[in-house]
Amino acid sequence: MIQESDWVLAVFLAAWAGALDWRYRRIPNWLTVPGLLAGIAVNAFMGGWPGAKSSLLGAGLGLLILLPFVLVKALGGGDWKLIGAVGACLGPARLIAVLIGSMLVAGVMAIGMIIYKGRVRQALGNMAHMMRAFVTLHLPGPQVSLDNPDAVKIPFGVAVAFTIIFFGVRRALGAA
Repeated sequence: MIQESDWVLAVFLAAWAGALDWRYRRIPNWLTVPGLLAGIAVNAFMGGWPGAKSSLLGAGLGLLILLPFVLVKALGGGDWKLIGAVGACLGPARLIAVLIGSMLVAGVMAIGMIIYKGRVRQALGNMAHMMRAFVTLHLPGPQVSLDNPDAVKIPFGVAVAFTIIFFGVRRALGAA
């Protein structure tokens, strides 16, 4: 049972991670691992075993959903661990809403960046390459992964921070 006050912890964690991701393009373990442990501890303290269970389910679900993206190097490890920590703070149901919102925000960021950098044709070619790899059950290759130094990279931690702050403010204002 996740408490409403857990949004405060999630907003704090995500805002800090988003600022670091924006500035340095990485989210460090010294933030995500204590964030995950704090989420579990706060929920266990506030909600007993049901709170701890929800927290653990949220962390596990977040890590499980995004693991394939980390394995094909479409998402960084810091972003992945941030989602696990956010899941520990918010639980599985709220995490799903945050993930959907974060993916929409990241998509808008990506479209803006692609247009700004003049890489629309390259992006369309990369999407076709990824679809071929998906249909033929192959990995897409390094040209469309985070390993490619020429790839346009979106700081997913910023999208997560924006989404969680938005939901947290709505919650604080009583809108949701």
